[in-house]
Amino acid sequence: MRHSQATGRLPAFLASLPPALVLTLARDWLHCARPDQLPPCEGRTPWTTWAVIGGRGSGKTRTGAEWVRALALGDPAFTASPVGRIALVGETFADVRDVMIEGPSGLLALAGPRPVWSPSRRRVDYPNGAVALAFSAEEPDSLRGPQFGAAWSDELAKWRQAEAAYDMIQFGLRLGARPRSLVTTTPRPTALIRRLLTDPSVVVSRSRTADNAMNLAPSFLEGIVGRYAGTRLGRQELDGELIEDRPDALWNRAGIEAARVARAPDALRRIVVAVDPPASSRAGADACGIVAAGLSDSGHAYVLADATLSRATPQVWALAALTLYHRLEADALVVEVNQGGEMASAVIAQIDPAVPVTPVRASRGKYLRAEPVSVLYARGLVHHVGALAALEDELCDLGPDGLSTGASPDRLDALVWALTHLMLRARAEPRIRGL
Repeated sequence: MRHSQATGRLPAFLASLPPALVLTLARDWLHCARPDQLPPCEGRTPWTTWAVIGGRGSGKTRTGAEWVRALALGDPAFTASPVGRIALVGETFADVRDVMIEGPSGLLALAGPRPVWSPSRRRVDYPNGAVALAFSAEEPDSLRGPQFGAAWSDELAKWRQAEAAYDMIQFGLRLGARPRSLVTTTPRPTALIRRLLTDPSVVVSRSRTADNAMNLAPSFLEGIVGRYAGTRLGRQELDGELIEDRPDALWNRAGIEAARVARAPDALRRIVVAVDPPASSRAGADACGIVAAGLSDSGHAYVLADATLSRATPQVWALAALTLYHRLEADALVVEVNQGGEMASAVIAQIDPAVPVTPVRASRGKYLRAEPVSVLYARGLVHHVGALAALEDELCDLGPDGLSTGASPDRLDALVWALTHLMLRARAEPRIRGL
């Protein structure tokens, strides 16, 4: 049966079912959960730690609460037998109470047999005798002594005593045939989070705020998500990405973020499009860096667009550069000519002979060429217009030995050529645009 046909018959099928059954299906976690919200399948080596890394509002708390409920009640889809003692650990006891237990996605809000919550005793009792005990990560020593068959650690990345508390949790996981641990958190570049994400024994699930859009307020999606999407903060808090700065990089994300603007000034004195062409378009070849930037009367530069292309033929990247040139009404097309410079100029001339090409030739290494431009950023003279995530990743990963991935920093190269042309060339003052 075609998917569209099956979809079309679904409402009629659901209408034919008893209302109680439809309600049961709607509340059944296995039917409602996304794949990233369900425990990993068993591989050759059974997992012991599951890290759910996601953005704000992505459903992490519901994932943790449903996992604890299933273990406590012995749901066969999750465990071979009920887990009698489970640790609930948040940054503070208030976090455990307000989010993990009493929150809108916490243990008390779930369907099925309702447990009894005793705040004074800091425990949740299930009808079958299983118990979940609440702990604060601010009191690591409180985790000494107790033992568990499972533990749920929420928002681990913001625990102030993360290392000590997490270590105590691991020592306490010693009940049953297969003690297990779940971590739900929005990532931050802490030592513990880095270790978890690189530990081969840890299974990682990832989710974004957008994945849970149907359960979030439209005003939140329009305001918060719309405002921060693509920025460093948005990539961390909404997309669940671990965003780090390289210690020896020329740029840092805090500086870029502080200078970011929503839009450029209406009147820019100059606008250039810079191109760092690849040597070939074969698989594995470098990308073609294409970046546009403008200069204001105040002497500040604005990075307007990153139109970099991967594995593009000369005709394709030349057309992309020219399209950006005309869209922004630029006055210069700067092209690096170290690799096939004459070919680049010829291809551009074939497509649009009216556009003059300003050739530039690299006489120093990428890092040395980039240093003067990074100084402009440090002085607060360069502003990114909106989010330019891929470009910013390269900026904050360029060290003396290049990018940590070993790839070519093609976006960065194009940016350096654009800003060098606008701000660092020793030449006469350009005319004001429009005059």
